Amino acid sequence: MTLSIRRLSVSYARREVLHSLSLSLEEGEITALIGPNGAGKSTLIKAVSGVVPSKGEIFAGGQNLQAVSRRARARLVAVVPQMAFLPPHFTSWQTVMLGRTPYLNFLGHFSAKDEAIVRRALEQVDALSLAKTPVGNLSGGERQRVLLARALAQETPILLLDEPTAHLDLKYQVDILTLVRDLTRMHRLSVLLAIHDLNLAAQYADKVALLVEGRIRAEGTPQEVFHAGTIAEAYGLPVEVIRHPESNVPLVFSSLWTKK
Repeated sequence: MTLSIRRLSVSYARREVLHSLSLSLEEGEITALIGPNGAGKSTLIKAVSGVVPSKGEIFAGGQNLQAVSRRARARLVAVVPQMAFLPPHFTSWQTVMLGRTPYLNFLGHFSAKDEAIVRRALEQVDALSLAKTPVGNLSGGERQRVLLARALAQETPILLLDEPTAHLDLKYQVDILTLVRDLTRMHRLSVLLAIHDLNLAAQYADKVALLVEGRIRAEGTPQEVFHAGTIAEAYGLPVEVIRHPESNVPLVFSSLWTKK
């Protein structure tokens, strides 16, 4: 299911944070949302998920997300937030089961189908062995897997991830993003991935949207967006961009690193 964002604006008090922004997500693809701190990446994710009010249009497969109920939106869009409070005494199973809340029956009870979906979600992120473990006892990488499983348990066609690799070491970053890429292909998800690491974005994203001061400054494949002049202007830092000799994936590094 495609996600179409048209002329989206968000204001906090009297300050406009997103300015008539337009962006489309395609089924089976990861779109990386990059940009300097304060560009509006988290705000865009909050607007699409309905956490903050917005002006403009957000359509998921032809449905206007701003005109549907919160329950209906939760069946279309799932979020892996940047900073998520998880009740430390909840087990991983109980935490992932929260993803089934939009599907509760009129009695508010979880069904055998819900339990099967939760089990499958934990299996998909290789976390079934953590089912009985309190989330307060999990490592950072394990928590991210559980949060991703919770989003998968919602069974939505659209997945939003806000810095899912923040505070993780390199191995967990690669593990999480490889898993997201595999799940995107497997379930034909439309994924928006807000991420700071430009090289990880280039490696894992199908498309990249560069957000600067609430506006999309560049959009396209990593090869189309990652040019030294474009990145240097956006981040206010001189950079070099080279191509990996085998994969042709662009690699970005600050030219200041080479100066002594």
